Amino acid sequence: MKNIIFSMAASILFLAACNNETKKNEATSSTDSTSVTAVDTTSKSQQKSPIHNIVSAYLQLKNALAKDNDKDAASSGKALETALAGFDKSSLTADKVKIYDDIAGDAKEHAVHIGANVGNIKHQREHFETLSQDIYDLVKGIGAGQKLYVDHCPMYNENKGANWISESKEISNPYLGQSMPTCGTVKEELQ
Repeated sequence: MKNIIFSMAASILFLAACNNETKKNEATSSTDSTSVTAVDTTSKSQQKSPIHNIVSAYLQLKNALAKDNDKDAASSGKALETALAGFDKSSLTADKVKIYDDIAGDAKEHAVHIGANVGNIKHQREHFETLSQDIYDLVKGIGAGQKLYVDHCPMYNENKGANWISESKEISNPYLGQSMPTCGTVKEELQ
């Protein structure tokens, strides 16, 4: 009987800890199961890259362009601009701050142009090409905290080609959109 009561109490504490982020740290000393939950949550948040929001906004932009959706691309461009403007460099080393500072201004300018050009997807894609190089440099220099792929479209810009970053191996071309959605190859895998 005591075991059943203890198990129910531990289960209630565990569920309460999972449902209430602020109480999670207070409950960790109560039972072993809540301690494991707190440790797991901490390690997951530590694995998240400092540039997570920037990469996430970039990927939304890439996906909007791949669907030929200039409105969503503009919205994602504005979200990327916000992520770049609100980025907290305090968790970065001095070397990584320099990398960020060297890239952020240019990337922000391209995000602004993309956000301001609803109805002109060709212009959005022109800025996306250079923005993609900026994001690549940022990911290489700081790390994304997730697996990403560098894809290449050989036909874009009169067969000069262009690269972009993707979250999956499946090609979804942001430069040619729905006219040639699978044109391209995976060029590099980023960890």
